[in-house]
Amino acid sequence: MEDSSGASPSPAILRNRYWILLHGRSVPNERGLIVSSLENGTKLEFGLAPPGFEQARAAGELLQKELEEMGVPLDSVKIRYSPFSRTTETARVVAGVLSIPFEGPSCEAVMGLCEHYFGPSYELHSHDKYAEVWAVDEAHPHMAPEGGESVADVANRLLAVLSSTETDFHSSEMLIVSHGDPLQIFEAVLSGAKENASFLDGVRDLKVKGTAVASVLSQHRKFALATGEVHRVV
Repeated sequence: MEDSSGASPSPAILRNRYWILLHGRSVPNERGLIVSSLENGTKLEFGLAPPGFEQARAAGELLQKELEEMGVPLDSVKIRYSPFSRTTETARVVAGVLSIPFEGPSCEAVMGLCEHYFGPSYELHSHDKYAEVWAVDEAHPHMAPEGGESVADVANRLLAVLSSTETDFHSSEMLIVSHGDPLQIFEAVLSGAKENASFLDGVRDLKVKGTAVASVLSQHRKFALATGEVHRVV
C-alpha cells in the first residue's frame, strides 16, 4: 500500500475505518491449551465454548449500536476473519447480528489473520508456556521460536492484509476478527504509524532498520484484549 512517494500511508489517510474483535471465549481458553497451528485451529473441537457465543453476540450488538450512533449503514461493514474455528464462529455470530450474509462477499476468511504460530514445541501445551514466548517477544520481536513465527513475522502478514483491504475497499467499516497476539500487534503497528508516517515501511524492513520499530512491537501486549472485546482502532 503506497502513496505517490512510495511510502506507506499513515492511519490518518487510510481509506477505511478499522475495528478489531477478539474471538469469544474458546474451548482452548477453557482447557488452558495453546492452539496456534492452522491444522489444529481449524478443528471444530477447538471452537467457541458456550460463553464465547454469548460474548460474540454481545460484541455484535455493541458494534451495531456504535455504528448506528455514528450514522453508518450496516451494509458498509466488511468482516475479515481468521479461518480458525473460534474466530470463524465469532464472525458468523456477529454477521448474524448485523444481518450480513456470512456466505456473501462481505465476509471472508483471511489467512493473514491466523493466530501467531508459536511452533511445535508449544502447540497443544499448557497456556502457562505463554510466559516463555512473551519474554522473548518483548526482548527480541524479530526472533521466532523454533518452527514458529516472530512478532515481526506476524506484523508483516498483518500489513499485507491492511494493504489488501485498502486496495479493495473505500469508505468501508472493516471488522477484523482474530486472536489476541495478532490483534495486539496490529494495534501496536497502527499506534506506531500514528506517531510516524514511515513506521509501516520500517516494519517491513525490521531486521535491517531495527530499533524504533522493535521497541514498539516489543510492547504489543499493552494492547491486550478480553475475549469478545470489540473496539475501533482507526
